[in-house]
Parts: sequence; C-alpha cells; structure tokens
Amino acid sequence: MRHHLAPGARAPHAEDVAAGVVAIHSTDPSSVVVGTWARLADRTATAAELERALYEERTLLRLLAMRRTMFVVDRAVAPIVHAACSLTVAARERAKLLKLLEEAGIGGRRRAAWLAKAEAALLEALASGDELTAVQLADADARLGTEIVLAPGRAYEARVRVASRVLTVLAAEGRVVRTRPRGGWASTQFRWAALPAWAGAPLEELEPARADAALALRWLCAYGPASPEDLQWWTGWPAARTRRALDQDAVTACTLEDGAPGVVAADDLDDVDADPWVALLPALDATPMGWKRRGFYLGEHAERVFDANGNVGPTVWCDGRIVGGWARPPGSGELAFTLLEDVGAEARAAIAAEAAALAPRLGDARLAPRARGYSPVERELLGR
Repeated sequence: MRHHLAPGARAPHAEDVAAGVVAIHSTDPSSVVVGTWARLADRTATAAELERALYEERTLLRLLAMRRTMFVVDRAVAPIVHAACSLTVAARERAKLLKLLEEAGIGGRRRAAWLAKAEAALLEALASGDELTAVQLADADARLGTEIVLAPGRAYEARVRVASRVLTVLAAEGRVVRTRPRGGWASTQFRWAALPAWAGAPLEELEPARADAALALRWLCAYGPASPEDLQWWTGWPAARTRRALDQDAVTACTLEDGAPGVVAADDLDDVDADPWVALLPALDATPMGWKRRGFYLGEHAERVFDANGNVGPTVWCDGRIVGGWARPPGSGELAFTLLEDVGAEARAAIAAEAAALAPRLGDARLAPRARGYSPVERELLGR
C-alpha cells in the first residue's frame, strides 16, 4: 500500500511515487522509470511523466546520498537527505580525491588549493546556465582535463579526468546536479548544472541531528515496522548515529513477526490491508532494496534474484513478496519471467498480463548494464 503497488493505492504522479518510497534508487536510470510505472495509477504513462517532474517542473532531484548511491527524491525530502547522508559522503569523497591527487603528484603541497581552483573553474563553466556533460566540463579548464589513474596495476585500472571526480564531490555537497541525459531515458550519460540555478534555490541547510531524526521517521513510515539494522544499512550510518536518530518520541519499540526487536512510527500501529496485487519491479528497485533483513519478502529466493554484488535484479512480486524474476531476452520484444513458487492460476495470469503490458513501453531501452552484473534468474532468462 505505502509503496503504491496495490491497485487501490497507486499514485497519481511521479512525485507521489518518490515520496512513498522516500527515495527512488537511481544507479540504473532505467530503474527509476520502470519502478515509477509500476506505481502509477495511469497504466499507460510514458517516461514523459517522470521527465516532467525531473527536467521541466524540477520537483524531483537526483542526489548522491545514502551509501554513496544515486537516488531521486522530491524537493521536500532533498534537504533532509542532503544533511543526513550526502554531506557525510561529500567529506569522504573530498578526502579520497585529495589522496588521488597526492598519489598522482598533482598540486604538490598545495593540492587543496589546486582542487579549489579546479572546482571554481567547473562552477564558472556552469554559471552560464547551460547543461554540460562531464566531457565538456573537462575541456573547459586544464585542471579539469588532468588525467588520474584509478586502481593502478589492477585488472580494473582506469584513467579518468579530474572533472568526473570533482563532479562527484560537488554533487554530494549539493552544488551541482545531474540533469537531462544524452539519449533516451535509460541513458547513463548525464548533463550537469549548478544546483541552485537548476532548482531555483540552494538546498535548505538543516542541522544534521534534526535531519537524521526526520529521515529515520520518513523511512519508518514507508518501511516500518523494521529493525534498527535495516535503517542503519539503508542510510549507511554507523550504529550509534542510527540509535540517536531513532531516539525520539515519534518512534516506539515493537516486536517483529520473527520475534526480533524492532521499531515503528508511534502513530503507525494499525494493520494495513491491501487487495491482491502483482508487480514487475526493475533491478535495484526501492522496495526490495529497502531492508537489510529481507526474509519476510524474499523467502528462500535470495540467491536466485540477487547478483554477486548484492544487488537485486528485476523481480516478480505477488501480494507483498518476491515470487520470481523477469528479463527481456536479446532480440525479443517480449518479456520472459520465471516463477520460483506456485502462485496459482489467477496470479500467474495477472503476472503474464503485466509482462505483456510492460514490454512495449520499454522500447529499445537496455535494462541491465553489464557493470551491474546479472542475477541467476536473469542469466537463465537471457541465456548467459
């Protein structure tokens, strides 16, 4: 119900979807679109609904936040997420970049000043209001175009230009933001803009402890009752910070169905009923990635639907639990799915109808970037 997956609870707009799950996982851009489709009342909605919110009205923003992961959040949540998670990520990313510059012999003892000049050059390039790619920004200043080597001597060694790492730092600090992608809605190549100009104002500055408490409560209202460890994993906070965030009158202790201690929003003690429902959710969807303790919706299927990196692949859901996985085989305009348990003829027919309805909406979008890997179910369906 709260995640807008049951027929009677689907959302009217993309903003409502984002609010319902707190933050939409955005590492894979296609997941944002497909996951939003699954939750919209308009079953014929196209990517234009999300593009309206992200790029036209700008009521949704992409932020680097929890667990150093990209999320799409609504404007009301953005300052909370920024203060509670992004600023911690920003401090770590800045320290990592300074270390990379030191190892590369760039900037000498004044590498912090060198980096500050590179950042100023990048922000100056965006000051015109144009949306620019990382390549265009790297060409705007010699410092930004400087190459550094990541993981030297290893199998995954890579050369990148300083601009890409500066963008990561400034994004986490709330000074720049990903805007429109190059290409279609599943593209991973984004343009960039200065966040205050793009959003119309800088993000509101919140005191971190207040932001932590607000984020913890929002998460509980969407994912609770749950264990404190679930919140700790989702946010990337240390245990002590998680405990402090939950130490508020709006949160109360409870016992979870498996007998483990949990927490719940104090005004959220009523049972939630929902009509029967099915859904096809994309890889890295917010719902399956919302908890650390996943047994209540995964059952015995974890090894089948999660990849080797701990990321969930595309999943089939029935009445609040994962019952299978899906994929689109190469060269096929249809979706294939595998059920990992017997859901009955009626639910199976509903799942097949969902697959048939989703397939034409995907167009030519590629939903499984190779860098993410594939779950066992995906590999079987894709013939890999």
